[in-house]
Amino acid sequence: MLLQLVYASRPFGFDASTLTNILFDARRCNTRDGITGALICRDDLFLQLLEGPEAAVEAAYARIRADDRHVEVRQLARRMIADDGRMFGAWAMRDDPAATWVWTRAEVDSGVPERASEDAVMEMFRKLPDVDAPSPGQQ
Repeated sequence: MLLQLVYASRPFGFDASTLTNILFDARRCNTRDGITGALICRDDLFLQLLEGPEAAVEAAYARIRADDRHVEVRQLARRMIADDGRMFGAWAMRDDPAATWVWTRAEVDSGVPERASEDAVMEMFRKLPDVDAPSPGQQ
């Protein structure tokens, strides 16, 4: 069994360089730790799904909570999945710049992510456009 965990946070000092650094760190650590996942990102929202061995995902989440590039980190979903149940098994960390299909800024500000059901949160990741397997620099 693997742990699948989703959290939301607000970026602190969000810009392209910050996002690039976050993705670089995530891909390096996740490859090392057997974690896969996806990051939906916008200048007012990080919504990230992590999946992998329970201890590794817990350690990654602890690092994220301590990372000053994230504020208001809150867990939205946590469940155990089968070893073959990964949503993003080919991706050390997929990223997607959320545009219009994720909650609006007003919804984020009013706390909609915290009130969303686990199914609604997981649906955000199911909506990610289908893409080919990542190139070595993207995984």
